[in-house]
Amino acid sequence: MSAEAEEPSTKRDWAAIAQKVGVPLASVLLAMIISSVIMWVSGYDPFAAFAALFRGSFGTPKAFGDTLLKSTPLILAGLGLAYGFRANLFNIGAEGQLFMGGLAVAWLGLLLAGQPWWITIPVLLLAAMLAGAAWAFIPAILKARIGAHEVITTMMFTYIARYLVSYLVIGPLKSPGQIPQTGLLPSESQLPRIQSLFSEATLQAMPFLKLGRAHTGIVVALVAAVVVWWLLKYTTLGYENRAVGYNPFAAETGGISVQWTIVKALCISGALAGLAGAVEVMGVHYRLFDQFSSGFGFTGIAVALLAKNHPIAVVPAALLFGAMAAGGGTMQLEANVPQKIILIVQALVIFFVAAEGIVTYFVRQRQKEATSHVG
Repeated sequence: MSAEAEEPSTKRDWAAIAQKVGVPLASVLLAMIISSVIMWVSGYDPFAAFAALFRGSFGTPKAFGDTLLKSTPLILAGLGLAYGFRANLFNIGAEGQLFMGGLAVAWLGLLLAGQPWWITIPVLLLAAMLAGAAWAFIPAILKARIGAHEVITTMMFTYIARYLVSYLVIGPLKSPGQIPQTGLLPSESQLPRIQSLFSEATLQAMPFLKLGRAHTGIVVALVAAVVVWWLLKYTTLGYENRAVGYNPFAAETGGISVQWTIVKALCISGALAGLAGAVEVMGVHYRLFDQFSSGFGFTGIAVALLAKNHPIAVVPAALLFGAMAAGGGTMQLEANVPQKIILIVQALVIFFVAAEGIVTYFVRQRQKEATSHVG
């Protein structure tokens, strides 16, 4: 291939990368600008608000630890949703699969009391993944066999999961006391906090390690991001997933079973969501109670959209949403700005990411029309 032919190809590659990186950044910037206008019109100081938001999420090691704490389940939920989206499957039921992962950990963790941590923690994480995958299995079969839309079935299964957990923590799994919750997980079934891994002398010498409640679940999330990226890019499983997402008819013609790929994609998506529930129970609450998730499964949809369904990009996208959740209280306390503004910022980010897809769609339609007229 000549140098002249390689140069346009390189330019196209760089243009594609710039678009993938630039659109999410532009979406965040536009969301901040419009939110600033809304705050200014409402009588608030947007500069003071965003400065307080930054201090509350990154200003101190403890604040950064809170950001990591909020981001950890979002990374895993976002990964699960991104994996499904890459197969053109809209797994809106990640919240329910997350609940089932948390339920599996809370129940099995008590049964494994007395076992060493190097047995209990891997077993609990695996059990949570199996529970999440199992909860996605029936919607996957319904989608593959009869074409039932996964948005409806996964959403309905979310309601079932939430009410099932509510019933169990009030009834059969309730620990003694007035509060509806399960028993406390034994210490060997808990994910340790990051700062607990270091001695007091080390923490005094390196105060940036004083990350508050941030736990080692963030390591699980980062490893999962790398594994999902590798899976999608270098394995047959990932190739089939992407092929079905691009064009199921062409994939079927090429010998790929679309039905089986749908089942695998939704189950893997559910497994990652279940893992998100596991790290929340094992690293934060140490027990299961009603509504233990603050909507991580639903926020994960926004994370996956902002990341353009790229597993590695899910990490900074989750950090952004985690930072907004962690710094919202500081913004309200110091700048007197309602935390609802954070929801406006999140909604605007999602809107601008979606708007890019809408614009691209209309541009392609115009190009097709122009091509047909020329023909």
